[in-house]
Amino acid sequence: MRFQVPQFINIEDKILGPFTIKQFIYLVGGGGMVYIVYHFLPFYIAIFIIAPIALFVLLLAFAKPNGKPFIFMVQAAIMYALSSRLYLWKRVPRKMTPSDAAKEFGNSAGAVPSLSNSKLKDLTWALDINQNVKNR
Repeated sequence: MRFQVPQFINIEDKILGPFTIKQFIYLVGGGGMVYIVYHFLPFYIAIFIIAPIALFVLLLAFAKPNGKPFIFMVQAAIMYALSSRLYLWKRVPRKMTPSDAAKEFGNSAGAVPSLSNSKLKDLTWALDINQNVKNR
């Protein structure tokens, strides 16, 4: 018995010509809002309200930044604006006095630590052993 596997499940069905259901709902809703504003306000005031509404509706219906619908970007912007944020990169500057610098960096700030002979042998032995283990 053979079964048909659905293909292209990530593509929405087109209705009413070239529009999907979501696009149609966005356009009808935006058109309704534009009509209400145009009907109840004088034209010279309504144009300043109609233009942003029409732009937003057109972006909702047709824009796909980064291949995703615009509504995801709107949702992310709203969540970012309403959520609390933790600023880790803000550092409180601290005045450093010469005595603080001496405590933090030691008496000689330019001194390079030296290895004693026994520590150097321990390091070379550890490196040789590690190399021999990796080679096997």
